[in-house]
Amino acid sequence: MTILPMLGLLAASTPAPVPAPVPVPATVPATVPATVPATVPVPVPVPAEPQPQPQPQPQPQGTTYLLVIAGIGGEPRFTEEFRSWGGQIVEAAVAKYGVPRANVTFLAEEAKPPATGESRAENVEKAVSALVSRATADDVIYIVIIGHGSYRGEESRINLPGPDLAAEDFARLLRPAKARIGFVNAASASGGWAKVLSGPNRAIVTSTKSGMERNESVFGKYFAEALAKDVADTDKDGRVSLLEAFDYARLEVKRFYEGDNRLLTEHAQIEDTGDGVAAAEAGPGQAEGALAARIFLGPGGTSGVAAPADASPELRALFVKKAELEERIAALRARRESMDPEKYQAELEPLLLELARTDQEIRRRSGGGS
Repeated sequence: MTILPMLGLLAASTPAPVPAPVPVPATVPATVPATVPATVPVPVPVPAEPQPQPQPQPQPQGTTYLLVIAGIGGEPRFTEEFRSWGGQIVEAAVAKYGVPRANVTFLAEEAKPPATGESRAENVEKAVSALVSRATADDVIYIVIIGHGSYRGEESRINLPGPDLAAEDFARLLRPAKARIGFVNAASASGGWAKVLSGPNRAIVTSTKSGMERNESVFGKYFAEALAKDVADTDKDGRVSLLEAFDYARLEVKRFYEGDNRLLTEHAQIEDTGDGVAAAEAGPGQAEGALAARIFLGPGGTSGVAAPADASPELRALFVKKAELEERIAALRARRESMDPEKYQAELEPLLLELARTDQEIRRRSGGGS
């Protein structure tokens, strides 16, 4: 046997050496396309950029639904006065306070502009029911009655063209309401309405303290003036609360009678605690007035002024914060009589300071200075 054939046999029976596998970085796909270079650089991690903190989202501020009812005058002078006073309230609501005209209904003895319909009982009932069904818990239903009232057998009524409506009728219609309610009866003999309509989240104003005060009432004239003119904004915040309008009208009625050398025959009352007991005095230090001080005509309903449509998220959040602080202050004031005086002041002062700082920041961001 020769050596060469033996070497050839060994070469044929020995397998070729297999190269060791090349480790693939974890970031490289198992199958690399032909266009990818054989050497793939390992990516360097880039630190994540800090994410902006989410801004507080404003809660819905609600809207206002206004219903003005002018009853039957009985003679042309009263018919015209009632329509004029109601028209002033409607015009102020739309032009001055920004209530959408679609949210405003004005029913009068005659369906002449600015009235949108006749104040017959069936129209009034339909209008109230429509507001109750539309308004949510974030909204305000604002009802103003102007005219002549009557009182008989413990029942108080508003005189309308055709059948009249009693306080109990309005209580029935408003019973399903979820919204806050500001209800003003500026008619004569309206004192009994406060007890009948009283309830949670309701502020009730009447032009008289009882059904026995039946003479012509001028409260409606001055209530309309409080809303239409720049005369009732006592805290100079650019809005008129139900409480401010009540106080202005009550004092002007008194001046009217004194100037005419007449005995005061109408004593306005307000009730907003839900206990059915109305009072002539309301506001800080009084049992009544905490809710009425937070009811306004205009966007927001219970916060008075909503954030502008083009406001930044930060500015909108400030408006929400302001409304929340006002709610807390009003709720605290409503509990004042049941609290220890020192504890009351200790809780009130920081809220007032925070409200002032929030107001200042709103003015600064709105371009109104510090």
